Amino acid sequence: MAVNGHRSAGAFNTSMPSSAAPHMYMVSGFQVATQKLPILKAGPIEDMTSKIGIQIPEMIFGDNFVAVQHEASGWGIKFDAYGALDSVDKTGEKRLKVAYSKEWHQSREGAHDFKELEEVKPFDWSYTPQDYRGEVAPNSPTFSSSTTQIPLELLRRPDPILFFDDVILYEDELADNGIAMFSVKIRVMPARLLLLSRFFMRLDDVLLRIKDVRVYIEFDTRQVIREYVEKEKDYNAVKAQLAGRRDDVSAALRDANQMAEILPIVKREVEEVTLPG
Repeated sequence: MAVNGHRSAGAFNTSMPSSAAPHMYMVSGFQVATQKLPILKAGPIEDMTSKIGIQIPEMIFGDNFVAVQHEASGWGIKFDAYGALDSVDKTGEKRLKVAYSKEWHQSREGAHDFKELEEVKPFDWSYTPQDYRGEVAPNSPTFSSSTTQIPLELLRRPDPILFFDDVILYEDELADNGIAMFSVKIRVMPARLLLLSRFFMRLDDVLLRIKDVRVYIEFDTRQVIREYVEKEKDYNAVKAQLAGRRDDVSAALRDANQMAEILPIVKREVEEVTLPG
């Protein structure tokens, strides 16, 4: 698995290489790696735009990633901006409508002028990843559908945090009509780890949406649980739901953590795999 952006034997094929060394932590046979670098410059942005085939978000951290690898089994999983954006609908069929929709689309079409794109192709302007659950390393033991729940009671224990990171992959203000943001958090404890990737989208007067992927690993048993959850609700319905609260409703609508507690689940799937020692 290539944790520094370069491909090696059996590694991930990363498309935006970087020579900067990532933050790394080893625990119980698992290697955790994260990288946080500045926003991409013009050259790498053009390269990524050409490869993915759509205009990329305003703030793109193309060198950032979070990855976990179990060296003994060869299993690994990685979350990065390229993988998430490559899963965005590129047909335009899933585009959301906003107030002044025509003007919004025109503003997005004029945002970039790259030679690699002969024309602006329709795509989901909200940058919602479609069923993106991270990139699993080649030849990894495979996940199977499961009813196993992530043991929240163990995660609530006051165990020491050995390693923590919060990595943003991309963000876009949707032409001042809201926000789309993708980030990944990981925390490592002595007996287990939890990774949370979250896409949060607020399209004013239209929709609120969250897509969460949780990867839970129990070190002793080498059990890996991956939970995928989609949540969404009409923007004005949520706003009305919050109307009776004493705190700032506008602030709450911008808070992904608060919205995660409020929005209803529309899809949930759980998979698991036990890694060989």
